[in-house]
Amino acid sequence: MVFHPPVAIVAKAGDTGKYKVSLPAWNMLVRGFMSGAYIAMGAGLATVCSTGVAPFLGAGFAKLILGSVFPVGLIITVLTGAELFTGDAMLAPMAAFIHKISWASVLNLWVWVYIGNLIGSVVYAYLMAYGPLTSWTAAGAGTATAFGVTAVNIAAGKTAYVGGAAMWSLLLKAIGCNWLVNLAILLGICADDAVGKFFGIWFPIMAFVSTGFEHCVANMYFIPAGILTAPYLTAEQAAVVGAKLQGLSWVTMWTNNIILVTIGNIIGGLLFVGVIYWVAFKKEIAALK
Repeated sequence: MVFHPPVAIVAKAGDTGKYKVSLPAWNMLVRGFMSGAYIAMGAGLATVCSTGVAPFLGAGFAKLILGSVFPVGLIITVLTGAELFTGDAMLAPMAAFIHKISWASVLNLWVWVYIGNLIGSVVYAYLMAYGPLTSWTAAGAGTATAFGVTAVNIAAGKTAYVGGAAMWSLLLKAIGCNWLVNLAILLGICADDAVGKFFGIWFPIMAFVSTGFEHCVANMYFIPAGILTAPYLTAEQAAVVGAKLQGLSWVTMWTNNIILVTIGNIIGGLLFVGVIYWVAFKKEIAALK
């Protein structure tokens, strides 16, 4: 396995970011759609695989299983060339630092990829909500499955951040998330072979999900999947979710989660990875030119 030294990894990250900002808007949107769907695939799989685990193996092991299967989305994204907003939160600024590209081009990439991620995530949430998360009678009556209850419970929990202390906690979870996500991106860059990229990406992503951090693109799937499935809960299933179900809506998806998580993810990727690594290796990168 070929392993690139740290300075080469940072330089390659800047080159990758430069390439990404040069894409036409329609291509950014399409690739963003792809990655939004891929991240949702990992999130949907994590929902199913973690269902019913905690009562038997404990909450920690349930989180480990959740985190262990989730990374499939970023692995597919990186290996197939799709565009993920949270990764671009580091890669595009790195290109601005190294190649002196304009910050307007960075923002342009962010906007189109973000929109694409949102569309892809919601489309896959619809597929899951009316597929594995519900069961249907011949008469067309739907009922949430056990996996659907888990999906609604996850979504309701993600929109239950109310008050200053809760919002601060949400912001910190978002920063920690994208710190790990972009370390995964760098580790993916450091290897040239598929197996090396796989393991480089898998460990940090497993860590962020198992820890309980917040990812804006993953939440673009988790929350819509819960919203779309919630109408099919039975009274008994709704009782399992509890009072937090009342705060689950398309409005609180943004006000109680995604807006602040997006800001935290930008801070985590741009500051804690992009800026820090640029400052740490600035002289070495200049010597490579």
